[in-house]
This record gives sequence, structure tokens and C-alpha cells, in this order.
Amino acid sequence: QVQLVESGGGLVQAGGSLRLSCAASGRTFSRLAMAWFRQAPGKEREFVATVARSGENTYYADSVKGRFTISRDNAKNTVYLQMNGLKLEDTAVYYCAASTIATMTSRQNLYDNWGQGTQVTVSS
Repeated sequence: QVQLVESGGGLVQAGGSLRLSCAASGRTFSRLAMAWFRQAPGKEREFVATVARSGENTYYADSVKGRFTISRDNAKNTVYLQMNGLKLEDTAVYYCAASTIATMTSRQNLYDNWGQGTQVTVSS
């Protein structure tokens, strides 16, 4: 079992930036594929970004490509999501997820550990 704790959410104006953090414990962090998902009000949870175990490879949803950057620090057992150029449509609860069975994937059903979520609200 992996425990995940997100932080860094909040209220920001459109065009602004936020950095989300997710601290992991309970398993060897470097063996986990990590990802961020989000769920906007009235919508299904969707993939945002994923990073491979080594941190060398990343993959993004088209909606955030070029604006968001996912990274990880295996020495600190932490994954980050740097969000720049925030838009109103980025408003959502953001979830950190860890997979013990995949190397890097956007498929929600392959992530077997989830954080509690952190709210990101973008205002005009």
C-alpha cells in the first residue's frame, strides 16, 4: 500500500501558476509510476500527466501540453506538477496516483493508489 498526500492547491487568477506536490510513503518510490489526474465539477476524472519511474520520460494530455510539467524527485519520494498559464477550465480537484504494476500509463485503472486530492481553482 502506498500513501499519497497532495499539497499546493489553491486559488489563482487565469494566467497564473501553481505547483502541486505529492509525497509518497509505504513503498519504494523509484519503483512506482506516478501520475496526476483531475476531476472538474460534473465531469469524469481525467488524465493530466504521467512520469516514468526514472523520471526521464513523461507524457501529457493534449489539454495541458506545453503548460504543465510533471517531475519527480526519487530522493524525496515526491512528484510535482508545475502548472503555468492556468485557464478557467483547469479548475478541478487534482489527484496524485501511483502504480505498482505499470511503468508509465495514462490509464486510470492501472493506478492502484490514490491521494485524497487538492483543489485548484482558477478565477478570471
